Amino acid sequence: MKQKETLLNTMGINISRDIDEIGDEHVGTSFDTPLREDAFEMDDELKIELIEKHFREIMHVLGLDLTDDSLKGTPRRVAKMYIQEIFSGLDPKNKPEAKLFENKYKYNEMLVEKDITFFSNCEHHFVPIYGKAHVAYISNGTVIGLSKINRIVQYFAKRPQVQERLTMQIGNELKEILGTDDVAVVIDAHHMCVSSRGIKDVNSSTVTSFYSGKFEKEESSRNEFMKYISL
Repeated sequence: MKQKETLLNTMGINISRDIDEIGDEHVGTSFDTPLREDAFEMDDELKIELIEKHFREIMHVLGLDLTDDSLKGTPRRVAKMYIQEIFSGLDPKNKPEAKLFENKYKYNEMLVEKDITFFSNCEHHFVPIYGKAHVAYISNGTVIGLSKINRIVQYFAKRPQVQERLTMQIGNELKEILGTDDVAVVIDAHHMCVSSRGIKDVNSSTVTSFYSGKFEKEESSRNEFMKYISL
């Protein structure tokens, strides 16, 4: 029996249930983005060529006329977009370098970077997730350039995702880089798999949070963070 099937059975899930229902419940989701060991053995150009080929076939199956001027370049455009843009966060070579600086100002209060716009894609239906990320940390002697926080959010967003994993990946990455447990992340996002299909609810959003260190232990720190991001 496959590993995922074993996991589903141990969780009391009937593996014959509709896969769409299982996907919506996020069963089997891991902290790390699920990647094969050979994920980066192909170079980007070969990946683009293969995706172009297969996406052309998808369009053909859908009955689209690939000789039309508007459509004939679409397979190549989609392939380049997948590799170079919206899924570029899968490749570790695109991980932003986070240079730290000495906290010369001795600023020991929380620093909040809020309303970081991000675009991601639901790994269950490959349709967009978009919203805002709010991040805070308390320095442990070093600080990070503000734009690097945005880049870290974008890096983890640019891959097939579920919002819970995205929130945890950002939080744990900042903890490791900054050498502090005092990190908080809140994400408020809209899911096109909810608004454009299925239930077709265009008004709801999903909020997830990550609290560590003082943000986890001290209600006053969490409340202060929430006050800042609601301004």
